[in-house]
Amino acid sequence: MVGSSHEALHRIFQKDPALLTRALQRVLHVPFPEPREIAALNVDLTEIEPVERRVDTLLRAETDEGTYLLVVESQGKADERKRGSWPYYLSYLYEKYRCEPVLIVITQSSATAKWASQPIRFGFPGWNSLTVRPLVLGPDNVPVIADERQAERDVPLAVLSAMTHGRGPQAPAILESLASALRTIDSDSAAVFVQFVDSCLADPQAKQMWRDLMTAIQYFWRHPLAEQVREEGREEGREEGREEGRIEDRRQMVLRILEWRGIPVPHAVRERVAACTDLDQLQVWAQRAVHAADAAELFTAE
Repeated sequence: MVGSSHEALHRIFQKDPALLTRALQRVLHVPFPEPREIAALNVDLTEIEPVERRVDTLLRAETDEGTYLLVVESQGKADERKRGSWPYYLSYLYEKYRCEPVLIVITQSSATAKWASQPIRFGFPGWNSLTVRPLVLGPDNVPVIADERQAERDVPLAVLSAMTHGRGPQAPAILESLASALRTIDSDSAAVFVQFVDSCLADPQAKQMWRDLMTAIQYFWRHPLAEQVREEGREEGREEGREEGRIEDRRQMVLRILEWRGIPVPHAVRERVAACTDLDQLQVWAQRAVHAADAAELFTAE
């Protein structure tokens, strides 16, 4: 189970290794050759004595132009210790596998992306014994995928967009498009992607919106992560009455989805939603709220 944005930001490339090469080619415009085969490797770089070192994700890409090791590091903030550890990782991996290592850093922060993109140089000025130039994926170059059709064409890239831009002003449109696109893939993969996004959303409002959307399309509640949220809801429900607590949560979810999508909610609609005590009916309205162009469309089929 993914418990943090740090894990999710690099583990998405374990879930879909080919996404990494697409990101290199389409986002960073690096002419990385198309892999014939790509596989995850052991991330443990521990020496016998005495320091333990691990990269976040390590992939081996077999291409017509050679074999490459793709070293993925998830970075939350600037850390000058990486000046020593990143070159070490690359040197160690080359010595161990005799393959060309490529360092890719992924972050949700523009400031961290700017820091990480600076070359690491060792040696005399003008005569560097070693230069490390990380490739960086971050909010300034990962595309904003806020269109449902675009998200459906490449769901893993849409997930990466949501994880990278989840704290920005475009988060509602990105999350809404991704929620719809998840319907087009198998439920097991969708559940994993749901958790990745949930782990990366630091903004409480965006996280709540995502969980509301996933509840509406009934993906989120299939995942083990949902048990934690359900338990939180049960604790609150014991104080107010479990059934009434569930009903009120569902009422608020219907209205929040409309509001986050920027759809005006007239007083009459609020009153009708507030008066409803049928959980199944509220679930139907929540599903309609994901795509409705007008608040009144909640009730059009009735």
